[in-house]
Order: sequence, then structure tokens, then C-alpha cells
Amino acid sequence: MESIRILIADDHPVVRSGLRALIGTLEGLIVVGEAADGEHAVREVQILRPDVVLMDVRMPGVDGVEATRRIRAVQPATAVLMLTMYDDDATVLTAMRAGARGYLLKGASQDEILGAIRAVVTGQVIFGPGVAARMLAFFAEAPQPETNPFPQLTERERAVLDLLASGLPTARIAERLYLSPKTVSNHLTSIFAKLEVADRSAAIIVARDGGLGSPS
Repeated sequence: MESIRILIADDHPVVRSGLRALIGTLEGLIVVGEAADGEHAVREVQILRPDVVLMDVRMPGVDGVEATRRIRAVQPATAVLMLTMYDDDATVLTAMRAGARGYLLKGASQDEILGAIRAVVTGQVIFGPGVAARMLAFFAEAPQPETNPFPQLTERERAVLDLLASGLPTARIAERLYLSPKTVSNHLTSIFAKLEVADRSAAIIVARDGGLGSPS
């Protein structure tokens, strides 16, 4: 079984040296290169094509997040595993949106680092224990999207409003819902009152803001 090839990107020589020594004790891993900043990391990835980059977040010049974004663009087969001391929600989310497949805090154990490296190589997304707990709490507290933005409307009225928001005239709405034009007009009158809008144009704007219809 071939060894997992690793590039270490960190602006502190002592950290790079320590990680190289640590990885040297782990079976199946090999360090193929180092980088002291994000720009250098991107360049080395293009040359060496490692399986994994252990990436610090804060580095001079091009930081780890921007380097991750560039690596994902030029060498998507390389997995980026953030290894940093920063565990605030904003930094974690920004790094993951940039394309990182994992996020560990410095001080992680040998077993945690080895497990994370092997996980991201296989396409998994992984967080260190402390980061995972923060992310679970963050998403648990995040407001959930409104599944029914117009609870005051009946199901039939929502169907009429959806077609109205798609740009259909009354006659076409009637055809689609197998109703008479007069019945559709009655529904529209009720919809306008419930949404507290004056006319069709205002109702369409409100409906589209609520996720109904599609601009014609």
C-alpha cells in the first residue's frame, strides 16, 4: 500500500519541524515538502501533487484559507486539512467554504492526526473533537429556513399565488388548476387581503421573496 504523501504549510519552522518528526513516526505517511506561506504552498502543490496538505490558517501574504481556495482550483485531488490554533466559528466556516476537508486544532494527538489524514484522503470531512462540538452547537442554534412562508394562505391559495408569481395570467392559472377564471379571481382577492397587498404586481414581489414562482 502506497504511503500518503503530505505537504506541510506553516509559517513557523519549529512547527513544521515538529510535524515532520511526528509524521515520521506514523506508518503509511510521508512528508514530501514544506511551505512557509500560502503562495508557496500552492506552488508546491502544483509541483509535488501531494495527497494531503496540512495547512495553517494564519500565514504572511497569502493565508491558509485563500491558499486552500487556490489549491482546490488547480489541484482538486489534493485534500486540505487545516491544522491551526484558531477555533472560532467564523474561521472554521470560512476555511470549509474555501474547500478544506478537515479542521484540527494544534495539539491534536497522533491518533487524531493520523485518523484525520486518512479520512480526508478518502473524501470524508472531519473536525477535531473541540471543533466538532462548536460546529454542532452553531448549527443547532442557527435559524431554520421557513418551510411555509405564507401560513395564512390555504393550500389552493398557495398554488394560485405560486402560478401568479411565475407570471401566468388568470386564464392560464385557471387552466393549470382546472378552475374557472372567476374562482381564480376570487382566490386572488382573498390572497391580496391576507398578504395586505394592493394588486398583482405587489403580490408577485411578495411571493417571489417568499420563494414561490420563478421570474418569467
